[in-house]
Amino acid sequence: MTGTGEPSRPATPRRTAPRRTTSRRAPIRPLPVAVDTMGGDHAPDEIIAGAVEAVREHGVRLVLVGQAMRIRRELDRYGYVGKIPIVHADEALDMGEGALASWRKPRSSIAIACHLIKQGRASALVSAGSTAGVVATSRLRLKGQQGVMRPAIAVTLPTRPRPTILLDAGATADVKPETLVQFAALGTAYAQILLGPERPTVGLLNIGAEPGKGNKLAKRAHELLSSGNHGIEFAGNVEGHDLLSGRVDVIVADGFTGNVALKTMEGTVGAAFGEIRDAMMASPAARMGALLQRRRLQELRDRLDPDTYGGGVLLGLNGTVVIAHGASRARAITSACELAHRLAAGRIVERIREQVAATRTSRFGRWTHPERDTGDRPDDRPAEKPMERPLERPVEGPPPPRLPAADTVPDRKEPPAAP
Repeated sequence: MTGTGEPSRPATPRRTAPRRTTSRRAPIRPLPVAVDTMGGDHAPDEIIAGAVEAVREHGVRLVLVGQAMRIRRELDRYGYVGKIPIVHADEALDMGEGALASWRKPRSSIAIACHLIKQGRASALVSAGSTAGVVATSRLRLKGQQGVMRPAIAVTLPTRPRPTILLDAGATADVKPETLVQFAALGTAYAQILLGPERPTVGLLNIGAEPGKGNKLAKRAHELLSSGNHGIEFAGNVEGHDLLSGRVDVIVADGFTGNVALKTMEGTVGAAFGEIRDAMMASPAARMGALLQRRRLQELRDRLDPDTYGGGVLLGLNGTVVIAHGASRARAITSACELAHRLAAGRIVERIREQVAATRTSRFGRWTHPERDTGDRPDDRPAEKPMERPLERPVEGPPPPRLPAADTVPDRKEPPAAP
């Protein structure tokens, strides 16, 4: 013990080396999904029922956030007390509360769930609460990704042969043309994980297929998307009747237009199903025909049911956020938990970061993707050299001459050479 200590050297490293290897492998296991049990019209009963089903049938790891006593009472009904972790939250956002509730209730279940993601204790958030409250709280707690100007809500449309992604469905109503280009980048990354194609096709929702159709926003966005400098597979304009045609993989629109289009489509599908149901019950012969086609009708109903797809995904933040419908039942929550787990396993945040970085090679890339979320206009930040060509100071000799004022230097002009 008091000598050179050589006999003890080999023993310690050889015992500890396998333990270090094991500790590095442990984080490979997916982090749990944080479920806001207090959000939704049927919370917490239906929310917890859907969460239990996701754990029992699909093996999704979850952590339930909300009032601990009520959560334990519901888990006891399914015999799952102690099997799913619980994190207590003092407050909850009501369904009628808007964006300001994120400031008034800093200890809400949504805020606590976002905090778990920031701490690395959860991989995603699932909530059926107020959309405005979820979006505002998530943006406040998780912050936007570097280079992302505005977040967007992506929803899945039941097209064939595979679904179509529509965004934005209501997160950002007023946008700039450059923001729509970035929405296309977000939708491309999302479609790569959810649908599988390496280069998903993107369409711009407009009032006509011709490039010159639409308002100033649509025309300018079409010009930027068709430039081909951003790594997006742009297929041109798409119209309202193309929402369910499966013509493209991703459909891009501002939040106002996208939300109106989505709810119009949902109402139309609901009305059509009502008419079909009445026609099938109109006579004994019609009822017999419906009985013979019940399997096909059930498949069609499942494909068009929003509960099958789990809800919308808020893209562009430093975390995965799945927003289920406020009237979601247990089945919808189960689908939302599966979707959140799949996106987290597919590294959606990293995919978006890579896709946004790829657009920096475009001719508007210097201010379309700023280092911080400072706005949509190029005037919101001073002109500077692109990050890929930093100005280097020589090791020896006098420093290079200073550049002229920012407003006199073109975006693509090289700085004067050092003397």
